[in-house]
Amino acid sequence: MEMTTNYYSIGSIDECLVQVGRVVIIEGHEIAIFRTTDGNVYALENKSPHPKGGPLAEAIVSEHYIYDPLYDWKIDLTSGAVQAPDTGQVATYPVIVKNEEIQVGLYA
Repeated sequence: MEMTTNYYSIGSIDECLVQVGRVVIIEGHEIAIFRTTDGNVYALENKSPHPKGGPLAEAIVSEHYIYDPLYDWKIDLTSGAVQAPDTGQVATYPVIVKNEEIQVGLYA
């Protein structure tokens, strides 16, 4: 079964500050948006994979990783994978930047 992706505009790239997380809600999903120093934009579920949970939007951004603000877990922005020695996974969402507009995809 093929999955389709619906894209939702979340605003201009200028509205996303470099290395500062931003929360958007799309179809009931709370998503943390991060813009890295190289201009790439990433979208992850705004929920720490740590057993106690917590938001990720306040994370510290370093290159293509974020550091969980509560537990200091290192998470890859590209894959959502928690880096060793910790383990876990954060859901990621596809992002398109087109004509300075950011679009985040949700699987339908």
